[in-house]
Amino acid sequence: MYFAVLVILLHCPSLKAQDDVITINKVELTGPSQKVKNGMSIELTCIVDVSKSTSFQMQHTFLFYKDDSLLHNTTSEQNRTRYKISPARFSDSGNYKCIVEANMKTKSSNDLEVRIEGLCQPKLTALKREVTEGEFVTLRCEVPEEKPPFIFLFKKISSNQQSQEKRKQELKENFASVEFPVEERDRILRFQCIAQVISVVGSETSEASNMTIVTVVEPFSHPKLTSTSAWNVTEGDRIDILCTTILARPYEIEILIQKDRRILNSTRGQNSVTYSAVATVEHNGNYTCKVELGRVSKTTSMNIVVTELFAKPILTPSLTDLDENESLSLWCHINGSPKANFSIVKRPPENGILLKTSSNFTIQAQVNDTGSYVCRAEIKGIIKESDPVQITVYAPVSEPVLSVANSSMEMVLGETLLLRCQSMFGTPPINYTLFRGNRLIDTITVFNNTYAEFKDRQTKLNSLREYRCEASNRHSHANKSSYKMNITVIAPVTNISFGSVPHGEVEDGEDINFLCVVGEGSLPINFTIFKQNEQAPLFYESKMETRVVWQKKSLSKQDAGKYFCEASNRALVTKRSDLLTVKVVLASWQKGFIALVVLAVIAIAASGFWWCWRKKEKGKHPSMEMSGSTAVTNSTSEKPPSGPNHYTEFYPGSGYIEDRENPVKPTDDNKGSGSQQVRHRECYKETSSCYFGAGPDHESAEVEYTEVEVSTPDPYTAPEKKGTDTVYSEIRKANNDSGENRHSRIEGSPDAT
Repeated sequence: MYFAVLVILLHCPSLKAQDDVITINKVELTGPSQKVKNGMSIELTCIVDVSKSTSFQMQHTFLFYKDDSLLHNTTSEQNRTRYKISPARFSDSGNYKCIVEANMKTKSSNDLEVRIEGLCQPKLTALKREVTEGEFVTLRCEVPEEKPPFIFLFKKISSNQQSQEKRKQELKENFASVEFPVEERDRILRFQCIAQVISVVGSETSEASNMTIVTVVEPFSHPKLTSTSAWNVTEGDRIDILCTTILARPYEIEILIQKDRRILNSTRGQNSVTYSAVATVEHNGNYTCKVELGRVSKTTSMNIVVTELFAKPILTPSLTDLDENESLSLWCHINGSPKANFSIVKRPPENGILLKTSSNFTIQAQVNDTGSYVCRAEIKGIIKESDPVQITVYAPVSEPVLSVANSSMEMVLGETLLLRCQSMFGTPPINYTLFRGNRLIDTITVFNNTYAEFKDRQTKLNSLREYRCEASNRHSHANKSSYKMNITVIAPVTNISFGSVPHGEVEDGEDINFLCVVGEGSLPINFTIFKQNEQAPLFYESKMETRVVWQKKSLSKQDAGKYFCEASNRALVTKRSDLLTVKVVLASWQKGFIALVVLAVIAIAASGFWWCWRKKEKGKHPSMEMSGSTAVTNSTSEKPPSGPNHYTEFYPGSGYIEDRENPVKPTDDNKGSGSQQVRHRECYKETSSCYFGAGPDHESAEVEYTEVEVSTPDPYTAPEKKGTDTVYSEIRKANNDSGENRHSRIEGSPDAT
């Protein structure tokens, strides 16, 4: 019984666990189905559907996410919960979802897309509500409860309804600041801003912000320009101009009066400035007063008309260009002929040198009288000057000197000649002209006391050229000419050629003539002959000709090699010829001597050979004939048959056997194999061997050698074997003989058996 109770108690926890089994069937998130306007509230409801094994209470954990970022979480025993967003802003737009966790199980809802329309109105504030001309207005535009990025648009509306805009992008903050400059004549300024946001869910633009008004204060008033004199002023009257302004505060302003671009007077830290002068025609025009403070400037203009009291005087010369010691007269007058005090002044210097207080002036002109002359006229303290008149007194030019820039009276053809022409005396400008012969080359005008440099390029060969130059100015005398200068034109050597007689080969001990020729070149010409790879010249001569001949005597083997010629003249241009190869060969008598020596050696050798041959002839024996290899094998003592066409000569002394036109008769073994013929035999005593030559069919026959051993008995003594002589016979066979070379050996014995 106790055991049964214990088992039941042990199984109770497992039964309890089986009763608490759940499963999450569905999680649903609900919210607004349409777009929500900015500023309204949004309520999101998360509902979970759970199945349980038994009825019991359990905790649900609800997690709300926006774009996968956790926004809110709560725990409840209920199967639903709510999440409220109030007020809703554009930044709250996105994808929402709800995740529920219960009894270690998790399930997520589908995504719910929420869209918020519009942006809340931005707020615009100004750092200062009152500014001064030239300062800056600092503005701040903010979009509360919204998140960046933003693009802010600021607008400035002036009193004349002209607008100015500025844009600024802000990526990290929900506000932005800008500055607007305050321009001249700005009085009341109005500012607004607009915010725009662009994101992945779309873009929205806010309505305009509140209108911010900024008042502009003038630091000083618009300047006032006045003249104490009448508007129409006559020369000699006094002009007094006054410029004033009113300062709002004691600013450090600058005030000035200017005419055109010339500042007449100015002051700093004051509210007025004046300008006074005795009126002349030059004071006629527009005057401007300008007040400046930092970036702010204000201007006022007025026009003053000055009536001319008398016209500008006129100076008239008798001549403007005249010769030295010629008379010069000057007259000064005014149109209308009013009474005035006249004076004539010469410049330089700038203030001038007073020549005479009169309306006319006459002098005997000298060179130092050259200069600028003016006439001054004075009426009622007004002084006017005439236009300047330039007077030039010319001294005649001296005889020019013609020289060469490099001081050389020679030049190379094709180069440029530099000539200088200069007159030491004479009033510039001076005209220099260069002539070559009677031909004008060039004209150069020099405006100071220096030389004229001419360039003339020599392109044609002319051994001598004549130059001169002329100098002239505005003096009435004739031109001056220089002395004539002769320039020698040097043509460099060209087209050099080099040869020899005889050409190419020279016999040992003979002479050779070298000839060096140039096509053209100015004389004298320097000729030099070299041997290749040798520094020292073999020959040098300067000649008044375009060619030179040099004879080198008694050439030897050491003189063989390559030679060349160089030619130059005063042009200092050296030309080198091509290489000339010279070979030294044996002389004729040397060749003859060598031939005689060779012939003598050949003769001595032939005589020795002939002597040896005669010595061998004396030991020769009569010839013997061999009929065939079978007969020779049977007996060596058998005499050959005699006949006019069959004979054999045998020379025992020399071991030579010769058969002359002795056909060898075929034996039984040789029948049907073709005819064979022994032409000759050579026997050598030392080896007792004979060699048989081939017959006349040797061109188409094969060769057979027959070895014959001959034993010759002594006729005066008893038969005794003395030795064995071996005879080789060469046998020519017909082409149809297919047999092998045959060797027959004949051995002699005392008994001939």
